[in-house]
Amino acid sequence: MSEEIAPDWIAVDWGTTNLRAFAMQGSRVLARAQSEDGMGRLAASEFEAALLRLIAGWLDAGKVPVIACGMVGSRQGWVEAPYRTVPCTPLSEHLTTAPTEADLDVRVVSGLSQNSPADVMRGEETQIAGFLALNPGWDGVLCLPGTHTKWVHLSAGEVVSFQTFMTGELFALISDRSVLRHSVTGADWDAEAFTTAVADAMSHPERLAARLFGLRADHLLHGTEAAKSRAALSGLLIGAELAAARAYWLGQNIAILGTGHQARAYQSALRPQGLEAMLVDTEKTTLAGLTAAHRQSKVYT
Repeated sequence: MSEEIAPDWIAVDWGTTNLRAFAMQGSRVLARAQSEDGMGRLAASEFEAALLRLIAGWLDAGKVPVIACGMVGSRQGWVEAPYRTVPCTPLSEHLTTAPTEADLDVRVVSGLSQNSPADVMRGEETQIAGFLALNPGWDGVLCLPGTHTKWVHLSAGEVVSFQTFMTGELFALISDRSVLRHSVTGADWDAEAFTTAVADAMSHPERLAARLFGLRADHLLHGTEAAKSRAALSGLLIGAELAAARAYWLGQNIAILGTGHQARAYQSALRPQGLEAMLVDTEKTTLAGLTAAHRQSKVYT
């Protein structure tokens, strides 16, 4: 890293599998760095060293505030940042201080929780705050696709409620470890098969388990191409999710946080329902959220 980089503060997005850091001057990114030192591979005593390996070159001018979000604040993370219960604003002025041995000032953003039905999020609250900072006054529903996709109802700058679906994890488990792994190999995609499967699952979500095995049977009996089976698997799972989340998206403004294949799949699945969801860059929302946390943080715990 260049010794000329002298950030005002450092933004950190620390997930389960990856650690991303941004040298910041106000809201402007001076430099980026990334490693595979995600929460999932670190013991509590190893977080500080992992961060220093990534940002040491940005600390030549002395102590720089670090604002971090994500799984770094989980029970298995560096320090547990208590959940805040919805309805509430996505961010609080109170951040949790991470214990350090070096001359570091690391503050961690709290996640959000919901009592009934029970649900939690970490990291997404920062993206939500960033989205609201970039779209002031926006009311509606956010869809945050991922391993655990979240649907979030926003009103008057607050998170009113949210619901999490394990759709992404189910897709990974089924396509990698179940009997269907033999029928969905490769990365090719059949858009028509996806759309048909979404409609099928939305109309008859109770038939999901049978439809899933039907993908294997079709492959064995009719030689169905892997691209069709893979797209249909995704469509069935997303369709069942949309059926269950109907109360969130029906008749709402919808934004999808993401611009990649998974986000476009959700956008495509919603289009036949008469909804044209906008896609939003997640790095921009994450950085906007961390910037908002840095600006409004006054009291530390």
